[in-house]
Amino acid sequence: MPSEDSSGSAAAPADGLRATGRAGDPVSRRAAAIEAILLDVDGVLTDGTFEPGDEDAGIPERKRFHSRDGLGLVMAKKSGLRLGFVTGRRSGAVRGRAAELSLDYLREGCFDKGPAFDEACVTFGLLPEQVAFVGDDVQDLPALRKAGFAAAPADAHPAVLECVHFVADAPGGRGAVRQVIERILEARGLLDAALYRFWGQ
Repeated sequence: MPSEDSSGSAAAPADGLRATGRAGDPVSRRAAAIEAILLDVDGVLTDGTFEPGDEDAGIPERKRFHSRDGLGLVMAKKSGLRLGFVTGRRSGAVRGRAAELSLDYLREGCFDKGPAFDEACVTFGLLPEQVAFVGDDVQDLPALRKAGFAAAPADAHPAVLECVHFVADAPGGRGAVRQVIERILEARGLLDAALYRFWGQ
């Protein structure tokens, strides 16, 4: 099962333990307050690998996105959550994916994720505790430490795993984002309705 930091803080828990409780526990309270989700791309929405391109020559960078993560992002949008990508690379593949999903915020070429997180909060008109961040590597730590709900894929850097409130079972690019979104929707009481849109009659 995904693991959670029961301390209620995005700092490393002293005992390294995670809680698995639901309603009323600190992680659920944090998740229930979330109204927007920001995501790193490489290593979170992808497995971290890519084929470099040359945009000046019309050769796009190639990335692989997982369909379950994509459906999770659609579920989040339809449930009223705002979404954004904050990524260190500039890529037509990312811009295309952002447009396809009708994202509310996109920052490319961004290696200092802390100011980007602050900017997104202003753009959304939300407090930091209302915004989640999903990251996998050390450049994501400034944003993860600001986020009301910090999450990571299973194969994130150890420093990230010790910092976040929620660690998915799945690695980056293999459904981790879907697990984060479902955890947030569950805490907000929206998961059943989000799933029913697809399996209901």
